[in-house]
Amino acid sequence: MEVHTRQLQYFIAVAEELSFTRAAQRLHVSQQGLSTQIKQLEHAMDVVLFSRTTRNVELTAAGAVFLQDVRGALTGLDAAVERARSVHRGEQDRLVLGALEGAALTLTEPILAAFRQRHPGITVELRHSTYEDPSAGLSSGSVDVAFARRPFVDSGVHFETLFAEPLMVMVPTSHRLAARSQVFANELLGEPLLGAATTDPVWNAFWELDAFRDGVPAPVVSRSNSLLEELHKVATGVGIVLTVACARWIPFPGVRLVPIADVPPNEVAVGWRGAHESALVRSFVEVARGIRDTHPDLVAQLQEPDFTDCTVPPHL
Repeated sequence: MEVHTRQLQYFIAVAEELSFTRAAQRLHVSQQGLSTQIKQLEHAMDVVLFSRTTRNVELTAAGAVFLQDVRGALTGLDAAVERARSVHRGEQDRLVLGALEGAALTLTEPILAAFRQRHPGITVELRHSTYEDPSAGLSSGSVDVAFARRPFVDSGVHFETLFAEPLMVMVPTSHRLAARSQVFANELLGEPLLGAATTDPVWNAFWELDAFRDGVPAPVVSRSNSLLEELHKVATGVGIVLTVACARWIPFPGVRLVPIADVPPNEVAVGWRGAHESALVRSFVEVARGIRDTHPDLVAQLQEPDFTDCTVPPHL
């Protein structure tokens, strides 16, 4: 059977768009040429992949199954080609990866595993950053690529979003809001606030709720350099702090986390400096994008977490 990778790429485009017109525009080819390639693919396979009417294009049952398998096949082929190129070039370089606490959470391991499989000769050096540098090394250029939490001052930085994580407020168990199932931003504005130990104005504006304060400065009583430092300060009643949903994975005596209903989520992305984009960086971004797209269950769990484990007994 003679099937070309171009035909498979054309098939995927039509299957995703469910429109020959939109697929042709996306691929920058003529609609007639695209239709011919799909017909040749169906003829070679002796399978009808699409159900076509004058108004609609739909995948047949066979087409839906083929779509799942062919995506994996093309990803595997790309990885095989890249591994062969790496061996041919004798790559012994390294990729420096920056990350704040938690990095890309449950997407971190599959991204790194897939990248190492694609580039067996490359060493990935992971550099953790504190809150002093929210860019995780991107601003200084000390890393090649980073798992970063937006927003921060990001001039010259490019991003590929992985997921957006809901925000929570960290309060002492004795706090008036500790027993709530959720809170609103305006209920937090008068609270003593723990800020981050950074001078990045964009980062501080987001985490200190400047968008809700009408120009009134946040009552920041202390600044912290890590999640652990924040937990200790909240537990001892120094103040409250805005954090992300994954913080609930670290139970801490005297601290409760409550979801915030009306604050935009925090975006986690792969970031890199456009002026220093290398083939290795592009490959890492491609791998991260692929893991995100092929693990919708992990992304959904991060974007829509189960907050039942944050429920506080009424007597508290």
